[in-house]
Amino acid sequence: MSKATRTDPQPPAPHGADSHDLIRVLGARENNLKDVSIEIPKRRLTVFTGVSGSGKSSLVFNTIAAESQRLINETYSSFVQGFMPTLARPEVDVLEGLTTAIIVDQQRMGSDPRSTVGTATDANAMLRILFSRLGKPHIGPPSAYAFNVPSVKASGAITVERGAKKAVKATFNRTGGMCVRCEGRGTVSDIDLTQLYDDSKSLNEGAITIPGYGSDGWNMRLYKESGFVDPDKAIRKYTKKELHDFLHHEPVRMKIAGINMTYEGLIPRIQKSMLSKDKEAMQPHIRAFVDRAVAFTTCPECDGTRLSEGARSSKIKRISIADACAMQISDLAAWVRDLDEPSVAPLLSALQQTLDSFVEIGLGYLALNRPAGTLSGGEAQRVKMIRHLGSSLTDVTYVFDEPTAGLHPHDIQRMNDLLLRLRDKGNTVLVVEHKPETIVIADHVVDLGPGAGTGGGSVCFEGTVEELRTGGTVTGRHFDDRASVKETLRKPTGTLEIRGASANNLRDVDVDVPLGVLVVVTGVAGSGKSSLVHGSIPAGEGVVSIDQAPIRGSRRSNPATYTGLLDPIRKAFAKANDVKPALFSANSEGACPTCNGAGVIYTDLAMMAGVATTCEDCEGKRFDASVLEYHLGGRDISEVLAMSVDEAEEFFGAGEAHTPAAQRVLGRLADVGLGYLTLGQPLTTLSGGERQRLKLATHLGDKGGVYVLDEPTTGLHLADVEQLLGLLDRIVDSGKSVIVVEHHQAVMAHADWIIDLGPGAGHDGGRLVFEGTPADLVAARSTLTGEHLAAYVGS
Repeated sequence: MSKATRTDPQPPAPHGADSHDLIRVLGARENNLKDVSIEIPKRRLTVFTGVSGSGKSSLVFNTIAAESQRLINETYSSFVQGFMPTLARPEVDVLEGLTTAIIVDQQRMGSDPRSTVGTATDANAMLRILFSRLGKPHIGPPSAYAFNVPSVKASGAITVERGAKKAVKATFNRTGGMCVRCEGRGTVSDIDLTQLYDDSKSLNEGAITIPGYGSDGWNMRLYKESGFVDPDKAIRKYTKKELHDFLHHEPVRMKIAGINMTYEGLIPRIQKSMLSKDKEAMQPHIRAFVDRAVAFTTCPECDGTRLSEGARSSKIKRISIADACAMQISDLAAWVRDLDEPSVAPLLSALQQTLDSFVEIGLGYLALNRPAGTLSGGEAQRVKMIRHLGSSLTDVTYVFDEPTAGLHPHDIQRMNDLLLRLRDKGNTVLVVEHKPETIVIADHVVDLGPGAGTGGGSVCFEGTVEELRTGGTVTGRHFDDRASVKETLRKPTGTLEIRGASANNLRDVDVDVPLGVLVVVTGVAGSGKSSLVHGSIPAGEGVVSIDQAPIRGSRRSNPATYTGLLDPIRKAFAKANDVKPALFSANSEGACPTCNGAGVIYTDLAMMAGVATTCEDCEGKRFDASVLEYHLGGRDISEVLAMSVDEAEEFFGAGEAHTPAAQRVLGRLADVGLGYLTLGQPLTTLSGGERQRLKLATHLGDKGGVYVLDEPTTGLHLADVEQLLGLLDRIVDSGKSVIVVEHHQAVMAHADWIIDLGPGAGHDGGRLVFEGTPADLVAARSTLTGEHLAAYVGS
């Protein structure tokens, strides 16, 4: 062919739409971020790492995901936006290339008793349709199998327009599946009257022992001055009618001390004010009262299934919907696979896919009737993931908060495969993570730091995993750290005998837990670790239990109020200035009157996002100007709350401000690695790892001989784990016993004794597969944990 006729095919010019392959962030200043600018590749897996409190969540959740969410909310009509949370624009100069963000975080699911694993996913809805089609005897539509739907009967006249209007008498029925006795909760509450009042006393003698019912409070006045009972008569001497009026009287409006009030019996009153509320959100003394006063027992009518007799009587192949929901999901998947019914083939296929997703993600050991509030943070996160696994959406940004939390090394590989699958569908996957096993699969790594709090908030490194290893950052230096098995082990000072433990999936486990040493309880997710520890070593006399329940804090809560540190500080200020302590609380008398002690003023802009502006009167200090004239050691209260824990420890350690009670609390906060936190920093700005360590610090002061910790390494960077191990050693060396439920190999290697449960999850677990020293476990390699620990320590 001659040169003149030859034409080389020219590559097509790139389409303009294909050039948007980066998420660009310029000048992010949310929380502790210091003007961060960064480019994140789209359709890739990017892992954000750095020590706890370095700003990972501020960048990923509070900036990128929050702005994506805000922009999507703005596409809805003003009417719809009125029902949605108003989101303020994050502190950032430029955000470009954002796509729809789906956040899969570790927030626990609501603790509503009617919320279960089945209702939180589509599994329950599909099962209800299945039973309404195939169940024998047929009892009604899908609602007849729903424990959230009560049966209703009503009758009345309706007007039918057929030529001349005429009224027709009609009866309406709706068949629901709710158990009438427990109203779909599965349990009935029994109130212990001896915890409500002392029947040997009269009301005037302070008979009512419920928190908030003090002798001169309105609650007590309501009963004393109601006229229904004699306030000078001992309760045990009440007539039948008086006792009924005191305990069960229906609500009635009346005037008491010239004020219109509603009088009702003591039991319905506390049911409304205390028992119907989320226990986790209660103040500690009220939660303790509820624990004492209320006993929950399985509903005798439905045997805990939550369903009416009709719903339980309808069966497919001798299995009722209650039986199906009680099955382990892996068994339920096998049962559904055996159902061959062409009339509901698409439904069976969709149900099968959902149940298989549970198994694939390592949650096959759960049952659909498991209350959603009892799931750990890691389990809740994976249940939320199930909704997205079958999704046909692509080009979405998925944001994960430590997806390996609560996972055994054996399960982490499964999670990695799922993250890569989401990426390979053409999605951008952003993961906040500390575990090297997950960081290693990243296409791109962003390391924030170098320290925590004010010492963090900068990007220290961007690049590949290989470049991270040699990058010289804290994460890079610790990336290939491997703990070695301890040479010298402590000798037990005694044993805690557990016999016949059978909570949840445990199979009559007998085990001797050595005391006076560091014991690690491990095993794959769902093997029965928490059931053994929390079921057999209940928190009580001599036992301090620090679980994974989240700290709920408002914008007004901060480390000083949560740990009780503010009390000795207020008293020290009050004593030095000869005024009352309440002045030094921004939630009490000392609050700035303009912003009510919040430090900011929230302006609701109706249809637009609300705006928070710093209060001009107190300049964000939260206190009335007159309060700031009182000093202790040359500082006012707002200056003290602006100190870091380390600074405050020095300040209260000597001189005029010397306050031993405050110093003790501050020492515990520094012990758990929170020395950089500011005393007045709102709890809402703390990361998950920081909140858990704050909880640990608060409980370190409790008087107890046995400390039970549930996965204390959650949210901790590799470098912080060393500090945690040092803290655990100090607790044990002070003469206490520490029992840790944990998957982190560094903690296992550091233990004096290991108890390994398994061999699998759910009904394949619940057995003791190993007990002994870490060295023996590594040498035997007889369990999954043993194999992974041996690989980790390199033996």
